[in-house]
Amino acid sequence: MTADDSYDRLDDDDYPAYTMGRAAEILGTTQGFLRAIGDARLITPLRSAGGHRRYSRYQLRIAARARELVDQGTPIEAACRIVILEDQLEEAQRINAEYRRAAESASPTAAASDGGRPQRP
Repeated sequence: MTADDSYDRLDDDDYPAYTMGRAAEILGTTQGFLRAIGDARLITPLRSAGGHRRYSRYQLRIAARARELVDQGTPIEAACRIVILEDQLEEAQRINAEYRRAAESASPTAAASDGGRPQRP
């Protein structure tokens, strides 16, 4: 791997760039919290060659949302479930928007001619 390859990964949200200690520091939490949300299967950190947990920016955002809920008094298991459901909803909405755009681009004249409303008999 060259230095240029490493720099390209800095923009990758899924690249496991953060150690457990650094991730906990960034989130303002403990390593135990990160282990707990890992045990609850909210996030699954990758492992370095030496077996150390490594976290991506995406995983840190997920962990931050769980921490926010826990700080508000939500039990950790419930917080993890809420975050999972929020993530699934966001993905479903993204997919629906893509389908909607594809349908609109496939038949732009049909939507434009009737304003997208059902025709009256």
